[in-house]
Amino acid sequence: MGHTGTVTWAAFEAAQPEFAATVRERFGKYTHHALATLRRDGSPRLSGIEADFRFGELWLGMMPRSRKALDLRRDPRFSLLANPGAGTDMGGGDVRISGRAVEVTDAETVDRYAEAAGAPLPFHLFRVEPAEVVRTSVDGEDLVVRTWAAGRPVRTIRRGTDDAPPREDS
Repeated sequence: MGHTGTVTWAAFEAAQPEFAATVRERFGKYTHHALATLRRDGSPRLSGIEADFRFGELWLGMMPRSRKALDLRRDPRFSLLANPGAGTDMGGGDVRISGRAVEVTDAETVDRYAEAAGAPLPFHLFRVEPAEVVRTSVDGEDLVVRTWAAGRPVRTIRRGTDDAPPREDS
């Protein structure tokens, strides 16, 4: 367990293999995704990024001294949204991972990652510690929100297009 309220991707994947596989598959459909970080003044910054599942973890690599890397060094909180793709069919749903991005600076890990990913040095390398994973999809007339938060079981909430209250799958 990392920081309070977060775990490693490997721990999430071990605890929720089916949900983790769905999330990985969704991120794998496209190369570029959207990363939200916090600027120095606390306002949000949205940047394009590639997410990389490797060595049992989720990694974010960034150019040296990029604004998003400096944001994460100052405040590691982030939210990462899988590229929704073209059109409005939500191909596989919206998937979001939020938590902390912890910079990894030990040369052995960075070199191992660079070699495996074919990433030219130098770069900032962050390991994701997810605190929340959410998938929003459509099932018939229902909007289905599946959420996992560190230390809690997965919840599935269904919301119809009418005025009825949301329902939780048991």
